[in-house]
Amino acid sequence: MVEAFVCRQPDEAHEEVYRHLLRRNARLYGVHYTIDSNGDIYLVGRIGLHAVTADELDRILGQVLEAADGDFNTLLEIGFATAIRREWDWRTSRGESLANLRPFQQLIERDRPMSG
Repeated sequence: MVEAFVCRQPDEAHEEVYRHLLRRNARLYGVHYTIDSNGDIYLVGRIGLHAVTADELDRILGQVLEAADGDFNTLLEIGFATAIRREWDWRTSRGESLANLRPFQQLIERDRPMSG
């Protein structure tokens, strides 16, 4: 069995997050997204003992890495948008680094009125 924690339960937009996960499940190999009783998001999969080879393990673990890493920022942007905006504003007001929030800059810019 393969199990990898991806992110905690979203704060908001649950339906949109789950829709994204269900659509993503259709394109995954050997694993799928699920939630636990707390609503936290995991990737899980089962592999039969007869199929356990170095190549197959590499493929499955590669899929876990690609999915979790590739979907992480999208899940955060959908399910934690308000918290990201609050954190951005807090850091900006104090002159703190925004380095690890840069992937979400388009979320912040989308909220700003266009000047012209």
